[in-house]
Amino acid sequence: MQSNPTPISLIIGLTGASGSLYGLHLLQALLTGVAGRSTLIVSPAAIRVFNQEFDTALENPLDLLRYATERALQAAGSSPSVLHDFDIADYRDIGARPASGSAPYHGMVICPCSMKTMAGIAAGYTSNLIERAADVTLKERRRLIVVPREAPYSLIHLRNMTALTEAGGIVLPASPAFYQKPQSFDDLGRFIAGRILALLGLSQNLFPAWEGETKAIQNP
Repeated sequence: MQSNPTPISLIIGLTGASGSLYGLHLLQALLTGVAGRSTLIVSPAAIRVFNQEFDTALENPLDLLRYATERALQAAGSSPSVLHDFDIADYRDIGARPASGSAPYHGMVICPCSMKTMAGIAAGYTSNLIERAADVTLKERRRLIVVPREAPYSLIHLRNMTALTEAGGIVLPASPAFYQKPQSFDDLGRFIAGRILALLGLSQNLFPAWEGETKAIQNP
């Protein structure tokens, strides 16, 4: 993972949608590739889904962060180091630091983002810290990226995505491309993590950029 020299501070939320793979690879990419300190917020439903999708027995957000850190260090190869630190905030604590616009975060990513969370943000109904932090991110005109994983979308889902986009958020569906010829599920996870980093203005080499194809023009 290519290092970004300027420290960055983000809010990372994981909610109870399928697609734990994408959130895991985002954490791994930040841990060993991006200098800074961020806040991690994990919903109880996210822990449950993560355990189902990875056959783990994690009990809390700290367990999840440790799991991601171990995987990140293994993937980084020889002499890896952690560049990014995380503070863990309680999902239920709507008075925590991410709930205030005076906290100088660069932006927020919710990956994966459940449709319940999307609906709460779109309606301005903040019942937990992830939704409150997203609401604050929008009102402060900071970058908010949400990664939904659902299929098919209902009209309600589409309208909520439209409302969030109109408010300044970015909807990045968990729809990896295949031009990089993925060989594993991890390749798909790295693709989405790389797209998130790019939208945050951070360098990444998790997957090669599409260079286009040049074909000779034949004279008729």
